[in-house]
This record gives sequence, structure tokens and C-alpha cells, in this order.
Amino acid sequence: MLNNARALTRILLMERPSLLRLAERIVRDRPTAEDVTQSLWIRVQGIDDDPPIVNKRAYLFRLASNMAIDRAKAGQRQNALFGPDDAVEHVADETPLPEKVLLDREALDQVRNAIEELSPRSREILYLRRINGLSSVEIAERLGISRQMVTRYLAQAMEHCLTCLDQDASA
Repeated sequence: MLNNARALTRILLMERPSLLRLAERIVRDRPTAEDVTQSLWIRVQGIDDDPPIVNKRAYLFRLASNMAIDRAKAGQRQNALFGPDDAVEHVADETPLPEKVLLDREALDQVRNAIEELSPRSREILYLRRINGLSSVEIAERLGISRQMVTRYLAQAMEHCLTCLDQDASA
């Protein structure tokens, strides 16, 4: 993975709730904001290292904003063509292909293994943040540590997981 794409992916993972709120403010719909955020991740994976991005966080938020605006405009065009109550039915089978299922299972196993390698404290903080959705302040209060320590543990955990995924991808 290229340096810009890797750095932007890390920022996206850490800032996902903020990016989701930004997209939701623009598109005014939670599921559509989720789609925008997921599309943002896909878009980030294709960003080259030339030219290098100086302020990656600002770049990521601008990209999210632009993608959300594009999605909102597309929704307005669709409503103008079909009307707000005319649902466009999707007839394609949404069942994933067997190859996709296998690749996803392998990736999930890699993530599980990476999480198992974390220290118990890092694993607990990652679980509280990503699964329970607690804020850094709530985790700090619950565990009796500073918010900065929570942030540090999260960053280390995410860095470890990304490193493990990168090693498996390059192998």
C-alpha cells in the first residue's frame, strides 16, 4: 500500500465517527452517510504518492465533504427524475460471490489474529471503542486512565492491526 493511502486509511479509521457526522450533515440521511464513508475508504485506497499530501487530515475531510455533496446532488437529480416516492428497485442479487466470502473470511481471521496479539489493555480499549462505541472520555473514566492514554492505546492497536494486514497482504 502506498504511503499516502496508508496514512489516509489510518486517519480515516481514527476519524470515522467525525467523517460520518460530516457526511450525515450534508446528505441528511444516516444510511447514505454510511455509504459515503465506505466509498471514502475505497477511494483512499487508490490515492498515489505523487504528489505527496501535506495535510492528510484536511485532505481526507475535504474529500469526504466533496463525496457527500456529490451524493446529495445525485439524490436530488434522482428525485427530480423519478419523484421522491418512486423507489428504484434493484434487481441484482446482493449475495456475495464465493470468492468474496472466502477473501472476507481470511481478512477477518487476520484481524482476529492481530487483535489476539494485542495486550489485554489495548484489546479492551479497542473493544470498548469499536464495538461498544464509547468515546475516549468514557473509556478513560471507566478504566481510570487519562484520555491521552486511551488515544495512545487505540493508535497502537490500530497500527498493529494495519501492520499485520500489510504483512499478510505482501506475503
